[in-house]
Amino acid sequence: MQSYTIGQAARLLGVSPDTARRWADAGRVVTHRDEGGRRLINGRDLAAFSVEVGQGAHLEDAEPYTSARNAFPGIVTAVKLGDVAAQVEIQAGPHRLVSLLTREAVEELGLEVGMQATARVKSTSVHIDRT
Repeated sequence: MQSYTIGQAARLLGVSPDTARRWADAGRVVTHRDEGGRRLINGRDLAAFSVEVGQGAHLEDAEPYTSARNAFPGIVTAVKLGDVAAQVEIQAGPHRLVSLLTREAVEELGLEVGMQATARVKSTSVHIDRT
C-alpha cells in the first residue's frame, strides 16, 4: 500500500502542510514513521480522510483553490432560489456583484443573506466562495 508524506497529503487535500500536520497532531488522520523518521499517511487512510474533508469537514484555515484572481470579499445581500438556478447578490464595498449559479451550489455553500462570502470574477463569470 502506498503511503504519503505530510506534504504530499497536503497537496492532495488542497491545504497547507501546516494544516495537514495539525490534523495529524490532532488525530484526525493516522500517521506512522518511516525508517528516516518522516511521518507518513497510509493511502487508504488518506483516501477515507479526503472524502471526509470533501464532504465539508474543512477547518477555518483551509484556503479554497481557485484559478480566479479577482476576489471581492463582502456580504450576501440577496439570495433568489429557483427550481434549478439561483441568483446571489454580494455587496463588496462599493461594488454590487450578482452571480447566477445552480440552486444545488447555493444550498451546498449554505449561502444566506447576512453571511460573509467572496465573489471571484474570471472573465464574465462570478464565482462565489463561502468565507
